[in-house]
Amino acid sequence: MSTTNGIRYEVRDHVAWVTIDRPERMNALDPAAQDELLRTWGRIEGDRAVRVVVLTGAGERAFCAGDDMKAEGGKIDLDYWLDPRPDGFGGLELVVGCDLAVAADTAVFGFVEPRLGRLPLDGGIVTLTRQLPMKFAMEILLTGGRFSAADAVRMGVINEAVPAADLDAAVDRWLEALLACAPLSLRAIKQIVKRTEDLPRREARATRLPALVEVLTSEDVTEGTNAFKEKRAPDWKGR
Repeated sequence: MSTTNGIRYEVRDHVAWVTIDRPERMNALDPAAQDELLRTWGRIEGDRAVRVVVLTGAGERAFCAGDDMKAEGGKIDLDYWLDPRPDGFGGLELVVGCDLAVAADTAVFGFVEPRLGRLPLDGGIVTLTRQLPMKFAMEILLTGGRFSAADAVRMGVINEAVPAADLDAAVDRWLEALLACAPLSLRAIKQIVKRTEDLPRREARATRLPALVEVLTSEDVTEGTNAFKEKRAPDWKGR
């Protein structure tokens, strides 16, 4: 396990645990922490042994309060626009950037930037409108208001809200479900989703992406079939 610039990183049993470890700032991200997160994503992308990533925040007050507006070296919105960071992120932007999200039922969410004369430029605007029905997305973006975990589930911002005491168990349950799947299959599904989202349906279905071909020619595709026939859990190798 290593901690650098407020970001803790550890890999256990094919799961990468990334923890924003700045509880004294409610895990708000200063420039150094943002840069370290970017380096961490690159590290994960280059490690084929990692099958699932859990992103969380240290302490009990907040997952991530967003951009640390009191940090030295922070940029105002015009600076972000002039010097774009296409892989940047804030608090809720981290949530909508994840494939799955689970939260304590006491959690509160929001893109509050409009109430501060700012904009959620780190993917918040463009990502939310692609993930949610337009009315829900615009409700969140135009009001700048905060909303509950129950509302986050209702609108599709997160998958599940559980009592805080059950949060770790819920994460473990999601991990069990993900790790039961072949890692190459999950990688291919994500690649197909990400690289074909702007294509017409017929063209998307006909696209032959590298991860798809890798699945269909892998040892795991044979292992999955054999395990099903033999009524046992598959032993995924990731190759």
